[in-house]
Amino acid sequence: MPLKLREGVSTADTDYGTTLLDEDSGEYWTLNPTGALVLQALLDGGTPGQAAKALTEHYAVDAAAAARDVKDLVDGLQSAGLVREE
Repeated sequence: MPLKLREGVSTADTDYGTTLLDEDSGEYWTLNPTGALVLQALLDGGTPGQAAKALTEHYAVDAAAAARDVKDLVDGLQSAGLVREE
């Protein structure tokens, strides 16, 4: 399930992760470094499983927790209307 940012959503990388701006509403979302890693993996065409694996390779998190975190992030991004499935 690769993701794509919805038209009108822009990103900016920061020292603390990634910020998403919904240009239509003016709302901002800030992703910490783990959220930024997951989002980038999915935007690069990766699957949720691949994004979870990237988390386990970069951070001290087990596979089950990483999979839950990826699902929670994707659900949140979709609920906010920031991304769409490609």
